[in-house]
Amino acid sequence: MDERAQGGGEQARLWNGAAGEAWVAMQDVIDVLFAPIDALLCDFVAAAAPRRILDVGCGTGRTTVAVAKRLGGAATCLGVDISEAMVAAARARAAREHVVATFVTADAETHAFDPSSVDAIVSRFGVMFFADPIAALTNLRRAAAPGAPLRSVVWRSAAENPFMTAAELAAAPLLPELPVRREDEPGQFGFADRDRVAALLEGAGWAEVEILPYDAPCTMPAAALVPYVNHLGPVGRALQHADDALRARVMEVVLPAFEPHRRGDEIRFTAACWAIGARA
Repeated sequence: MDERAQGGGEQARLWNGAAGEAWVAMQDVIDVLFAPIDALLCDFVAAAAPRRILDVGCGTGRTTVAVAKRLGGAATCLGVDISEAMVAAARARAAREHVVATFVTADAETHAFDPSSVDAIVSRFGVMFFADPIAALTNLRRAAAPGAPLRSVVWRSAAENPFMTAAELAAAPLLPELPVRREDEPGQFGFADRDRVAALLEGAGWAEVEILPYDAPCTMPAAALVPYVNHLGPVGRALQHADDALRARVMEVVLPAFEPHRRGDEIRFTAACWAIGARA
């Protein structure tokens, strides 16, 4: 049974509101953008050949389904996410693609996983949002069988990812209520500090911690840029309640900020990430 968010925690409210709905609406674009990262995680599970896999922060299920396809039914795949809307989309994806995978709406920080119930844990941009990362990583370690590996991809710093902050920097004069990002708080860049992340993993009892830079080449159609800005990130959330005039003014100043990333009819950028490895 799913665990419904009962008003607890900023992330639960965020992802069970406009942010989760926007992620579902944009899932086709996001799937294309982050395909290289899914390939990296699929290569890992193919080499490790685990029987029971947990995908943390599974979103709309792209990584979970990709892993299940790669293993060809040789393993059970469980995706967990705090967003009811995204989990519903993940279930629909698995059914549409005729893939056997299970999805649960839950907070992986507190969810009562069966001890030693998974042989590998993967996550694509899903572990940076925990209110208490030590508690969350400890909970995941309990879920992992002895020797089970963890592989996660997270963002490096905002400074190394100008594409991800271009919209909010350009729109700031028009949207003064935009939140200020801090890299030591839950959020997109919450795991940017390599030393901090290593200390969190070790403090949660993980061993063989390895954190390496990973640069993923990301591409999306240039035609998708307007809906991308309208739906995703701090600017997308701010525009959910904007009138047409403000929305038009924001677009006038934001779209030129992405010109350095335009290559003909495509938008291209490098996602500056950390590839995290550890073992239970």
